[in-house]
Amino acid sequence: MGSTLMLASLSPMELAGQLVSLTALVLCLIAFASKQDQRLMVWLLAANVAFALQFALFQSWTASLLTLIVILRIILARRYSGNLWLLGVILALNLAGAWITWHSWHDLFALLAGTLGTLGMFLLRGIPMRLMLGAAALCWMTSNILIGSVGATLAEGLVLVTNAITIWRLHRLKQQYPDLGHPPAGS
Repeated sequence: MGSTLMLASLSPMELAGQLVSLTALVLCLIAFASKQDQRLMVWLLAANVAFALQFALFQSWTASLLTLIVILRIILARRYSGNLWLLGVILALNLAGAWITWHSWHDLFALLAGTLGTLGMFLLRGIPMRLMLGAAALCWMTSNILIGSVGATLAEGLVLVTNAITIWRLHRLKQQYPDLGHPPAGS
C-alpha cells in the first residue's frame, strides 16, 4: 500500500521521469557489462538520451543540459580520443551549460559528473576509464537522489556494481593474457 500511495502522489511528469529512468537503467547495465570500449560508448549514448529526458521531466535543467553534452562528448570521444582541443571545448560547454542553467548547489553534482566523464573518455581507456566513469556515476547518483528520482538512483547504483564487476573481469583477463592489449573480440 505504501508504494501505491507514493505513486499516487507523483505528478504525471514525475511518474514519466521515473519510467524513463528505468529505461535508462536497462541501457546502462548493457553498456557497463561490455568489456569493449566501443560497445560501452554506443550503449551509453542511448542511456544518456533517456537520462536527459528524465532530468527534464524532473525539471533539473542543469543535469538535463549537461547530459545532452554527455551525448556529444561520447560521440566525439569515440572518434577523437586524446584530442585535447575537443576535450577543452567539451569542458567549456559543461561550464557554460551549468552557468546558464544553474539553480542551486545541487547542480554541482551534475557539473562534476560531466567533468569527470569528459576527462575519462578523452584521456583514458580500459580500466582507468571505467574508474573515472564510476566516479562520474557517483556524482550522477547524488544528483538523482537530490531530485528524488528513484529509478535513476537505482540505475546509477547498478551501473557502479556492473562497472566494478567489468573492471574485475578486465583485470583478470589482463593477468591471464598479459601480452594482450585489449580483451579478445566478443568477450
